[in-house]
Amino acid sequence: MMFDYLVVGAGFAGCVLAERLARGSGKKVLICDVRPHVGGNAYDHHDDAGILVHRYGPHIFHTNSKEVFEYLSRFTEWRSYQHRVRAWVDGQLLPVPINLDTINGLYGLHLTSLEVDAFFAARAEPREHLKTSEDVIVSKVGRELYEKFFKNYTRKQWGLDPSELDASVTARVPVRTNRDDRYFTDTYQAMPLHGFTRMFDRMLDHPGIKILLKTDFREIRDQIPHAEVIYTGPVDTYFEHRFGKLPYRSLEFKFETKDQPVHQAAPVINYPNENAYTRITEFKYLTGQLHAKTTIVYEFPGSDGDPYYPVPRPENAALYRRYEELARSTSGVHFVGRLGTYRYYNMDQVVAQALALYAKLAGAPQWKAA
Repeated sequence: MMFDYLVVGAGFAGCVLAERLARGSGKKVLICDVRPHVGGNAYDHHDDAGILVHRYGPHIFHTNSKEVFEYLSRFTEWRSYQHRVRAWVDGQLLPVPINLDTINGLYGLHLTSLEVDAFFAARAEPREHLKTSEDVIVSKVGRELYEKFFKNYTRKQWGLDPSELDASVTARVPVRTNRDDRYFTDTYQAMPLHGFTRMFDRMLDHPGIKILLKTDFREIRDQIPHAEVIYTGPVDTYFEHRFGKLPYRSLEFKFETKDQPVHQAAPVINYPNENAYTRITEFKYLTGQLHAKTTIVYEFPGSDGDPYYPVPRPENAALYRRYEELARSTSGVHFVGRLGTYRYYNMDQVVAQALALYAKLAGAPQWKAA
């Protein structure tokens, strides 16, 4: 059988493109993944206790794109969910991102919104150029808050001091003068009602799509006839690390099931301190599942393991540009997704990128979720 497209990777980018090419353009698609499941890092499943967990850490859907939300709504119903995070700082659980209640709780104050704005301004250390992650935070809230909430967390997460990381790592972290303790403020904030995996299964439920799991595409690309390739894996791996390896950070997860309905006071608690883990997530907050027990997960960042986060440093961006140029000159192969383009995208951004690529492949001037 001749396939029009071999899609490498069954995460968001691969599943969206496979669905669109098959259902939207009538193409024959083979999608493969080295893992034993679809969904990529957003894969969820019921653990031994019957609790729905995210195998690769918490995935919280949020977007300002009506088109992206409407597109995904074809394959799932939604549970309204607004994410909240606390940080364990100086023996207290305090809201993150930093807001009015964070400051009042930390320092035992009773500031108003106007007063907390002046509080930040008095402690901020202005920087003429915001080059690093340290510059971004210190210029907003000063060094003390930077060290309490950001410095150690960032060092654990990235294995580098914030002064060694690009400003983009913390540039999108807001600082609020009101009591809004939501982690995100996007227009659409929701979780797939029956989980991400069910959503992906529905995406790929089409006679024009064939799925091969536990399969390395290098083992089949010369065996199974296909016209073009959509590649969502690490771009440097595709080219056999011709220019050297692109650095990634990875994660190790430790799951624990507790014999109690609720374990912690918030969906996610950050630990910007000496603990080896960065955060603990309790999944029932995210899913809304009712169960007598609860499952939590600890996250331990590291340099070994599956690639999760491209490391944002100038020398890494320069290395990627060499691969990007090579990718552009490789006919019949389309690189997409976080790993394929070496960028830290949110889930909705990956969906948008995939839909844009589909529009280009289909010859459409623009994509719509009509």
